[in-house]
Amino acid sequence: MTPERPGLVARLRASYQALVREMAKFGTIGAMAFVLDTLLYNVLVFGVPGLVEGVLPGNPLTAKVIATSVATVFSWLGNRLWTFRHRISQPMAGEFALFVFFNAVGLGIALACLGFSRYVLGLDSQLADNISGNGIGLVLGTLFRFWAYRTFVFRKELDAEEDLEAALDQAPPAAPQDMSGETPAAPDAASPAQGVRARGR
Repeated sequence: MTPERPGLVARLRASYQALVREMAKFGTIGAMAFVLDTLLYNVLVFGVPGLVEGVLPGNPLTAKVIATSVATVFSWLGNRLWTFRHRISQPMAGEFALFVFFNAVGLGIALACLGFSRYVLGLDSQLADNISGNGIGLVLGTLFRFWAYRTFVFRKELDAEEDLEAALDQAPPAAPQDMSGETPAAPDAASPAQGVRARGR
């Protein structure tokens, strides 16, 4: 007997569960990248208290670019090898190019928040930098990146799933089967005529 396709509710539940798993893994990689990004930024700008001074104390935006670039490479490797590894990926070079592009947009969001805090509001303390650049900017940038990664970077398997579902939707329904598991034979076109002859005897 031909198995029935999963219902709409089951398919939605499966998609939701897959999304939750991806978000959990993405969040883990993102948290690790956040720690790396924040540590590098603070070391570059403010140094390590009592040990070394920052090498870029007067260039917070440059320091943010460096720190975020390092965290970006780490994040790409983590997401490719873990978060989205079940998806059929593009060639590595093209995938990384897209990843870098969307991270650049995410970085632009963080830089806009940091620049607004520094140069518009006049807040230049370590706490203000971390709240604006590594807090508000990072949250907004992360939300954008998750959407972009899932939609554009790691989407080939998603394309395949959509094509399969479209093909299944267009497929004709399966022929009914009797209790024995066999498909009933089509009516014989000659049967009515045979019946007439039988009654005429």
